[in-house]
Amino acid sequence: MNGRASRSGRHGRGAQPAAGLSWRDDRVWQAGFLVGSALGAVATVVGRHAERAARRGLVDWREVERIAVGRLTGAPGALDATELRAAEPAYAEAMTRIVPALTAALGTALPGVVDRSAVVDRADWVRANIGSFASLIGKLEADLLDQVVPPGGGLAKAAMALANRWVTNRQLGFLLGFMGTRVLGQYDLALLSMEATPGRLLFVEENIRATARALGVPIGPFRTWIALHETTHAFEFEAHPWLRPYLAERLERQLTLFGSDARGIGREAARGIGRALRGEGTGEHWMERLMGPEQRALFREVQAVMSLLEGFSDYVMDEVGRELVPDVERISARFHERRTNRTPFERAVLRLTGMDLKYEQYKKGEQFVRAIAALRGPAALAHLWAGPETLPRAGEIEAPDRWVARVLDGTAA
Repeated sequence: MNGRASRSGRHGRGAQPAAGLSWRDDRVWQAGFLVGSALGAVATVVGRHAERAARRGLVDWREVERIAVGRLTGAPGALDATELRAAEPAYAEAMTRIVPALTAALGTALPGVVDRSAVVDRADWVRANIGSFASLIGKLEADLLDQVVPPGGGLAKAAMALANRWVTNRQLGFLLGFMGTRVLGQYDLALLSMEATPGRLLFVEENIRATARALGVPIGPFRTWIALHETTHAFEFEAHPWLRPYLAERLERQLTLFGSDARGIGREAARGIGRALRGEGTGEHWMERLMGPEQRALFREVQAVMSLLEGFSDYVMDEVGRELVPDVERISARFHERRTNRTPFERAVLRLTGMDLKYEQYKKGEQFVRAIAALRGPAALAHLWAGPETLPRAGEIEAPDRWVARVLDGTAA
């Protein structure tokens, strides 16, 4: 009996390890469940935090400013605040001659524009334009955030959005830094602002001095020539109050159409960037290939107006400049030659950023304005600003005789 008990006891004790293993398996499974639940809860919390962070905006504008200004810090020709202030009297004197000359040539006074000008460095130019860029992207932000980071979309989508913001910050910082070393002057107008406040003139003295040296032209006349161009932009907008809302309305429509459905745009944009880098073209800018028919029509309509704005200012700076700027023909010839002689890197950046469109606007617009003046005399140019119906339409910038037939002769549809 003791043997059986002993065997039974041994058997019982022999069965205990199996029971013990089962006990440990059960606890491991429970521990795994608890750890998994905890990790899931953490991931949910992290995902929500990431989603909130991602939905703060498509761009971190402070970071963009830091990157752009950082790129400009080492640029040659930097000036300190004392040197910038020392240049102010030269621009003030130039403006006292420019405004009366423009008033006589264009038939419209520009009150107050002299008081709304400033001599700035490259970093100040960046800071002045951060607000404009933020306003532009702000029109897209709500729609795009809902597509990129839908509420409850989780950690993966939020992480992707945060990564995209990191990349976008650097792209915009690079773009503003690149432009900050090239822009000479600007009529700074808040085009999309609800308040129709007049713009101000900014003269980027560091770039103006550097360009004058590169061209081998005297700084005084060159300053006057640049100021004449930018003051003409003030004439275009301030003498014609309908122009700003006209452009703003079209730009807002275009942004709304873009923001309403940006899904799938990345793949086509990547193809467009590749074609731009290779310098390939089909007669249509790569940005247009990302647009639907309505967007493309608005884009071309706005491009025609922008070509007029830039071309008219180029025309005026040469024509009115004959009386104000010594040796203006030589300055103009060297400046326009410099525009066309760019390095491969510069050309690639201009294509990628769409800045090549702006330089195309200068050329086409000036050719259009000069053709109108040649066909019907300089007095005919006043009709360009009569109202929205007399602005050049898409296709007329390249064919000024069509504009003449439609607007001046009333013989075209």
